Amino acid sequence: MWKKNFLFRAAEDTPMTESENELFHDTEPAMDSAGLTLEKFLSVWVQGEGEEDNPTVFTSVYVRTAALDVAKQVAFLQPLQGRSHQIKQMLTPGQKRFLGQWFQSHASEAWEASDDHFRELFDSQ
Repeated sequence: MWKKNFLFRAAEDTPMTESENELFHDTEPAMDSAGLTLEKFLSVWVQGEGEEDNPTVFTSVYVRTAALDVAKQVAFLQPLQGRSHQIKQMLTPGQKRFLGQWFQSHASEAWEASDDHFRELFDSQ
């Protein structure tokens, strides 16, 4: 199975260099938000068939929101959402555009092999 994570600051169109696992791995779960300075993130997990850097087809995508207090190293990670309407609502037009372009430029054969339902998720219209 092939998988990749794109971690966006909530309002930015380009993902961070760190993945969700790298940024949130050593954080404690926050019990409440009192006294926290939270930064909002959007984490996109894409799965498919293939090897590490060589996907052959994209099959599914999951999105979740997250919030992190960098100074206190505590975080809120929401459950992964995998329904099309949820994904379309959660991603900004710029994030959808970035992801669609990334798939097409980094794995064009996998993009073409993916079903229309998957590709339509990244239509920024």
